[in-house]
This record gives sequence, structure tokens and C-alpha cells, in this order.
Amino acid sequence: MVIVQQIPRILSTLCQNSFKRLLIYHNYKLNKNMSSLSSVPLVDIDPSGVFKYILINVYEEVKSGQEPKMTIARGYKRCNYHSDIYDEVQAKLSPLDCEPLGGGRISHDPENKKIHIYGYSQGYGKADHEITAKLIKAAFPEYTITISDEGY
Repeated sequence: MVIVQQIPRILSTLCQNSFKRLLIYHNYKLNKNMSSLSSVPLVDIDPSGVFKYILINVYEEVKSGQEPKMTIARGYKRCNYHSDIYDEVQAKLSPLDCEPLGGGRISHDPENKKIHIYGYSQGYGKADHEITAKLIKAAFPEYTITISDEGY
């Protein structure tokens, strides 16, 4: 009989503890997302060569009308298609939400400290090369950055 009388108190304590764990978990996830967003580099491109790149908007969560938190540029020789780059970046940045803005190509010549941004993506269209150039210039301030709408 004593146990039956204690059930409301036990349930109340269990609910409070569950609620506390839930809050701690969500605060952890929120802080993890915040720190992961702040640790995302604006530019990640291969150290040399000619390769495809994409410009991506990154959001803290599903982009339901909110402004992007950052715009990033990614380019890798290992990716045969612009969509391969997007798939790789989206998986790496999960649970952040990503939106491809367009693509092109980058020619990276580290010996001469030159980066040329040009072309377009058949799948995503042409990225705004001016935005890409600003991002890359900030990451490679000692480089000469050029852009062109010519080429594929």
C-alpha cells in the first residue's frame, strides 16, 4: 500500500529527471551546432590543379525562410561532378542545412600564387564568381585572384 501511495511522487520525479535530461541534450545539440558552424572554414579547395567548385549557402537548420549564416566555397579534384562536391559537403556539415548557389572551375597555381575562377556548373548553373573571389582572396591574401565567365 505504501508503494501505491508513492507512485505519484515517483512518476513526478521520473518526469522531472526525463525533462532535465531532455533539456541537457538539446542544449548540447544547440551548442554543438553553434560551435560546428563557427568552425566551418569559408574556403576549402585543393592545394593545386584545375578542379570543379561550388558556392554554398549554409544555414543553422532547415532554411525555412531564414537568412544564410554563411556562404562557403568548396572545390576538389577528386569530385567528377559539382553534385559530388555538394553531397560530400552536405554530409560533412550535417545537421547544418546547405543550399548550392552555383558552380564553376578553379585553376590553382600555388607556385605563382595565382587562382583563376571561371566557367559554370551544368547542374547548378554559374556561381557568382565575384563572391567566390572575395572568399578566396580572404583565405589566400598573397595570391592574385582572377575571374572569367568564359570556359566550362
